[in-house]
Amino acid sequence: MKALIPAAGFGTRLRPLTYARPKPVLPVANLPIICHAVQSLTAAGIREIGVVVSGVTREAIQGALRDVEGAHIEYIEQPQMLGLGHAVRVARSWIGSSDFCVYLGDNLFENGVGSFLTTFHETGADAVIALVEVPDPRAFGVAVLDERGHITRLLEKPQAPPSNLAVAGVYCFRAGILDLLETLPPGPRGEYELTDAVARLIEEGGRVVGQRVAGWWKDTGRPHDLLEANRLLLERLEPCVLGEVTDSRVCGRVVVGPGARVRGSVIMGPVTIAAGAEIENAYIGPFTSVGRSSVIRNAEVEYSVIDEEAEIRDMSVRLQECLIGLGARVIGHGEVPRVHRLVLSDTSLLEFGC
Repeated sequence: MKALIPAAGFGTRLRPLTYARPKPVLPVANLPIICHAVQSLTAAGIREIGVVVSGVTREAIQGALRDVEGAHIEYIEQPQMLGLGHAVRVARSWIGSSDFCVYLGDNLFENGVGSFLTTFHETGADAVIALVEVPDPRAFGVAVLDERGHITRLLEKPQAPPSNLAVAGVYCFRAGILDLLETLPPGPRGEYELTDAVARLIEEGGRVVGQRVAGWWKDTGRPHDLLEANRLLLERLEPCVLGEVTDSRVCGRVVVGPGARVRGSVIMGPVTIAAGAEIENAYIGPFTSVGRSSVIRNAEVEYSVIDEEAEIRDMSVRLQECLIGLGARVIGHGEVPRVHRLVLSDTSLLEFGC
């Protein structure tokens, strides 16, 4: 079985973080989102993975996946952003006659994707689709199940949803779905919707099983979703201190990467500090990830995602619920209000009290 990860778009809902880089390479728990997806697929036994990229995302995606082990990755160009169905269509020659899984690379699953693959193989269904109950499903594909757990209707972003079961970012297919995609007209948005192909499969008598997600599921589409995904992943940390820790207090589940230095600081886990980072005279509170070669000095940070080579220093107040982009700098110079929540894009500079 093969797997396909669509990664051709930039993710406009995460701007300004995605002005410079595509969403799949943004970090959660100090690892690009797309790397979590690849790890989930390889853990389920899939080794052949196709990543659909565009001319503007290829370099960043390849860079994020350059050190991934356990998978053979093929990059497939999508020349136009014409929907998820189109992303699958352009991969047809690579998929060939294989069964395949489509994994939306900005989705995270507590228990991985293995159970969906197992259901697909054991039931002999034409398709298996992951589903999750959500309060407002209008922004998702929405499914209706019968008493057997088969999907009888599937609609893309309906204004009047017939159920609260949203498609959660994992689809398993027989290769026959590719023939349906080839004859599929574009939808009202001018895009080729994968859900429309599944709906036609159902109309033609195909057996499509809907399987509810066990454990948590996170779509990292918005800034607060990144923070929440970071929190959920850090809950699973195993303590490991490989760097230098001096004159500091380290409590709970804390990872300090090789070459990182923690001096005169308090670290309250779960926290992960990547290789080469420098923490000095600082407080790093729970659910914070500090990227490679970042510097936090004379500052307090908690419940935040700090990307690589960022700098935070000389802050007289605590930073909380922050997303600090690659190489961004936050510099304090005087008294400011007590708490700040920041979303800074790559290479930004923000100065307080100057």
